[in-house]
Amino acid sequence: MNKIIVESYNPKWKKEFEKACKFYQKLLKNINVKIEHVGSTSVEGMWAKPILDIDIIVINNSDSKQVIERLISIGYNHVGNLGVEGREALKYTKGNKYINWMDHNLYVCIDGCENLRNHLLLRKHLRNNEKAIKSYSKIKRELAEKYSNDIDSYIDEKTNIITEFLKNEGMDIDELNRIETINKKSK
Repeated sequence: MNKIIVESYNPKWKKEFEKACKFYQKLLKNINVKIEHVGSTSVEGMWAKPILDIDIIVINNSDSKQVIERLISIGYNHVGNLGVEGREALKYTKGNKYINWMDHNLYVCIDGCENLRNHLLLRKHLRNNEKAIKSYSKIKRELAEKYSNDIDSYIDEKTNIITEFLKNEGMDIDELNRIETINKKSK
């Protein structure tokens, strides 16, 4: 297990996303996609693990399959939805000759799916709320120290603040309960 590292915001993260985005746009040029930088690295001023979270948004399952096939063709491995409906996860091997940007988590999401809504609402809340950035950054630093080698506990313990932010953005109780279940299921 890798040690959990949380760093202060780095403007490099935005540039690395832009590099990845250009690559995906070229690779997927004939498919209707939208590419979003989500997660903590997408929020200026936010402390984060130095790993990009990228959502490739598609309209339907047919487009999702096409995107996944193209990503597989350049060395990504499709690992399935990992129990999250409407989202497919992909992993890559370091040293892949096509991927020349920083570590990242890549997801193909059906437009409107709950997981995508979660990502976009959390990003919106943080980008519009400096107090939330400070409190969430503080919690992330504390949890990275407390659970330096336990990613499951790290994720589990930050779930409450995430769901509070999402509740403030209008997510309903059923959606919030599913997020809690997903974040705690690895325990």
